[in-house]
Amino acid sequence: MAKLVITTKGGDKGTTSLANGERVAKDDRRVELYGTVDECQAALGMARAFCDDEKTALDIYFIEDYLFGAMAYFAKCDYDEPDPAILENMSDRVKDALPDDTMAFVRPGDTKCGAALHLARTIARRAERAATPLFRDGEISEKSYRFLNRLSDVIYLLSLKVDADSKK
Repeated sequence: MAKLVITTKGGDKGTTSLANGERVAKDDRRVELYGTVDECQAALGMARAFCDDEKTALDIYFIEDYLFGAMAYFAKCDYDEPDPAILENMSDRVKDALPDDTMAFVRPGDTKCGAALHLARTIARRAERAATPLFRDGEISEKSYRFLNRLSDVIYLLSLKVDADSKK
């Protein structure tokens, strides 16, 4: 088995490689985007670690896993663009499971999992803002941009579900 190599020194001068081998500045818009999606994925992992409900934990895991492909697409890897329908279907299912009296505006912190999901939601919103100039300039597809918009929606719904379930 090959030994794990972490330090390559390739970025010591402020550049990094995209998945297609192209060297770009570490503050390139595309690097900012997939780095922010990476942060969102990490916050989702924290939420999953705090999650008591197995079904919700599986939903969170599914999103985490799907974000690997999204990051690959944004990093110019030969990978399919992320599909917003995947998240729309989950959103519909989660929304249908919410109590009728669920509030649209909440203060995060009712549960550890819910708070972590709200953190992930705000990071997803930042990823969407980071994607806006790339979308506007035609560097990412409309479909992948819609995916980022749906990402924060589904995370928000999951946070509402987690917090509502804790009050049962």
